Amino acid sequence: MTKYVFVTGGVVSSLGKGIAAASLAAILESRGIRVTNLKLDPYINVDPGTMSPFQHGEVFVTEDGAETDLDLGHYERFSSARMRRSNNFTTGQIYESVIKKERRGEYLGRTVQVIPHITDEIKAFIRRGAGEGTPHQAEVAIVEVGGTVGDIESLPFLEAIRQMGLEMPREDTCYLHLTLVPYIASAGEIKTKPTQHSVKELREIGIQADALLCRSDRAIPEEERRKIALFCNVAARAVVSVWDVDSIYKVPMVLHEQMLDEIVCHKLDIVARPADLSPWHGLVDALEHPRETVTIAMVGKYIDLADSYKSLNEALTHAGIHTRSRVAIRYVDSEALGAGDESAVAAALDGVDAVLVPGGFGVRGVEGKIRAIRHARENRMPYLGICLGMQLAVIEYARHMAGLAGANSTEFDPDSPHPVVALITEWQDRDGRIERRSASSDLGGTMRLGAQPADLVPGTRVAAVYGTAQINERHRHRYEVNNHYLPQIEAAGLRVSARARAASTGEALCEMVELPDHPWFIGCQFHPEFASTPRAGHPLFKAFIEAALAARTAARAPARALVGQAA
Repeated sequence: MTKYVFVTGGVVSSLGKGIAAASLAAILESRGIRVTNLKLDPYINVDPGTMSPFQHGEVFVTEDGAETDLDLGHYERFSSARMRRSNNFTTGQIYESVIKKERRGEYLGRTVQVIPHITDEIKAFIRRGAGEGTPHQAEVAIVEVGGTVGDIESLPFLEAIRQMGLEMPREDTCYLHLTLVPYIASAGEIKTKPTQHSVKELREIGIQADALLCRSDRAIPEEERRKIALFCNVAARAVVSVWDVDSIYKVPMVLHEQMLDEIVCHKLDIVARPADLSPWHGLVDALEHPRETVTIAMVGKYIDLADSYKSLNEALTHAGIHTRSRVAIRYVDSEALGAGDESAVAAALDGVDAVLVPGGFGVRGVEGKIRAIRHARENRMPYLGICLGMQLAVIEYARHMAGLAGANSTEFDPDSPHPVVALITEWQDRDGRIERRSASSDLGGTMRLGAQPADLVPGTRVAAVYGTAQINERHRHRYEVNNHYLPQIEAAGLRVSARARAASTGEALCEMVELPDHPWFIGCQFHPEFASTPRAGHPLFKAFIEAALAARTAARAPARALVGQAA
């Protein structure tokens, strides 16, 4: 049977339960243990797919097409386990499942209640996520419960994991609790009381933590650790200090040095080989000793919340690791570029080595992104457009190079004279006329989602980047480049370098574009950042950063030549 580690949080949110759970998975995996991670979200939304990035941060997409919490991205980056739809579920999914069973009469007329019906469903979802009874069953499932202890929303989840501790052998469950140990600057003291109250709240629910992960801005002294252990009823060695570090990829070492993996293995009665964290030491060394620095302008509209582009930020960091460079990201608000003259765009992008336009939804900030794309194209700056960033590159090229004035996406302008981007269902004939989509149509579950194959065009730059004939990347979008306009756009110089086959219609869809006469200008319809890991990186991001390094070197060359002439 699978053994379970339950990770809960207290005092405040955003302490890093996801990073802690992912780091523990990395350590256990380095000891030869087959692991997986689950995230239980207490909100009532069925999934985060229709939530604003400002509300929830990034939506991470799994290979099987689930729109999930961003913590699943951390899980995949820290271990080799691939997340699936069953690795993340919400209160909305639980109640939806129970109500459907009640409507089908599966409860045989009984009154349906939170206990036992909701909690039983949560336990069933947890076991399903761990793969129990399947070929991919995990030896250890690390289950993160969202929210903090004391939240009314998370009570059914906490009750469910309490019950699992009673129903299973003692050596099959382990409880970790992450809390805040604040430093009060005016008093010059670390305060343990918030942790004591959080653990007290957890014990009132019926859960006794086996280890505490104490978050602080500094290492917690031994005296305070002993105090926490005494008042929270845990062994002193099980009070783990988790202080702020400058890279999340140092956290596995921080936990391992305090023997968290040994504590967990001992509680779960697992005999495993010693941990080998040499790959993580290598990654950290590459992060701390870069040979070059490049600056990437990320032109987006969700820049006020860093978590909105979490996987993208990490993918750039991974590319920096594998090119021995430090990647500095300059966030540029695309909405601010949409008005005024070209000098605003030039000023915003002055001094950057490359431009990246990420995905997004809605018309806000679109014209600013288009202006940034034009600036990168005309000034021969390396450019990478992802999802919407590729669609806008096609729109920009159609407007200014292919003679299609007013070209746009039907998402932004349903009455565009040239809908070069539209829903597949809107394509009607070779004249490009479109059938309008009902304004009342459901947004949930209407996108092309998950990993899908695409064929690379031989002889293109992207074929050289990937070094293969076919790729399999993850998608999250509704709109596609309109095939009716591609002949005219390609005749003007923009090349389609990868195509995919639409599952519903068999239509050959535009997956990637590039400019052959540009130093490095590539757009992709998919989201390569979801497949990037610190251990392997991603070929597209590595090539992008290499192009930025080359552009930086070329920009320096004239200055060096002038210095030489002066000498």
